[in-house]
Amino acid sequence: MQDIISAVLAEDAVAADFAALSVPESYRGAVILKEESEMFEGMATKDKDPQKSLHIREVPTPEPGPGEAVIAVMAGAINYNTVWSAIFEPLPTFGFLERYARTDDPGAARHDQPYHVLGSDLAGVVLRTGPGVRHWKPGDRVVAHCLSIELRSPDGHDDSMLDPEQRIWGFETNFGGLAELSLVKANQLMPMPAHLTWEEAASSGLVNSTAYRQLVSRNGAQMKQGDVTLIWGAAGGLGSYATQLAVNGGAIPVCVVSGQRKAELVRSMGAELVIDRAEEGYRFWKDASTPDPKEWKRFGARIRQLTGGDDPDIVLEHPGRETFGASVYVARRGGTIVTCASTSGYRHEYDNRYLWMALKRIIGTHFANYREAWAANRLIEKGMVHPTLSKVYPLAAVGTATQDVHRNRHSGKVGVLCLAPEEGLGVRDPELRERHLPSINRFRQD
Repeated sequence: MQDIISAVLAEDAVAADFAALSVPESYRGAVILKEESEMFEGMATKDKDPQKSLHIREVPTPEPGPGEAVIAVMAGAINYNTVWSAIFEPLPTFGFLERYARTDDPGAARHDQPYHVLGSDLAGVVLRTGPGVRHWKPGDRVVAHCLSIELRSPDGHDDSMLDPEQRIWGFETNFGGLAELSLVKANQLMPMPAHLTWEEAASSGLVNSTAYRQLVSRNGAQMKQGDVTLIWGAAGGLGSYATQLAVNGGAIPVCVVSGQRKAELVRSMGAELVIDRAEEGYRFWKDASTPDPKEWKRFGARIRQLTGGDDPDIVLEHPGRETFGASVYVARRGGTIVTCASTSGYRHEYDNRYLWMALKRIIGTHFANYREAWAANRLIEKGMVHPTLSKVYPLAAVGTATQDVHRNRHSGKVGVLCLAPEEGLGVRDPELRERHLPSINRFRQD
């Protein structure tokens, strides 16, 4: 591994140098183990601890098949699917790997292992490419989006997210990005923004692309100038990118956060309308099974107070059970609730009268297709959207990093150094970086 690190850090290394490197037969990765998939049985979600289920293990290096690439991972990031995987919810991911192995993809059987290397983000360098890969070569600096597709069915050819064989890499496939090496499909790769460090570049792929599809794409809400856009968790991983997209796109974000520091963060991104849930004490459920419509109405009145009488044209939903009833209620007549996750619970409850009688729409979105991910990454490259990295851990502490996200102790994204020996490396365009340095560093925590 040291030869790989040295080549990456050398300013004069070229493609031939990387092609000549020996790829190690094994590498260290953050794994969960099939034999431990019932370790949290009977425990409440909040009590499950990823620090107990995530292990750093040496695993065999897979050979790249047709259309694939092996990447030297300099940095990765924690996403909520890392939390779900590590606490084995809603079910252990080993079932995904087993089903993948039963498909007719000739390389799928490799993914069914007694371990699962997690991680759906990375920034790194191409080491090897398999047959048929022409666009990428050893030595290319890349980031990866997490969409794994086969496209053997016609269903995915208008929108590849509709491919019946669509999977999320590092969650529904093996060999993810929280590791020293990773296996990806070549059509997951995108150029690494030249003004970012490895850890910053690794922090945007999944959430920025997801927010782009939710808000901007024709597959989502098709946000336009002037749209009042309610963003839950606006200082978090997904919400922080959604807030930037709303501000840049001429929308009017209404940012919901928990705590004064997070309120200051979204204001620093250009958002003027902020609701601090912790300060204002919204409780949308009377108890575990009884929603509280009075709180929906109080919340809607607060939004109208901030906007001068307007209800949200768009509600960006991802908390799920806790907030969904309120989201449906507060959306304007003919408005759109666009949902991509359910971090507070998958079983949603809302009053359908407020949906059908007011002609509102619920749109389900899930990550992004390659075109959407590429467009979202281009905004990062151009310095129009900035990383929201708050804290960085070494690979050895990936359990603690995942627990931070599980406990919502973070703002923005939590990064993980894999092969990068320290933070701050990888920048190739210092001039662009200098122009955007305050925005890039806005989320960093001491």
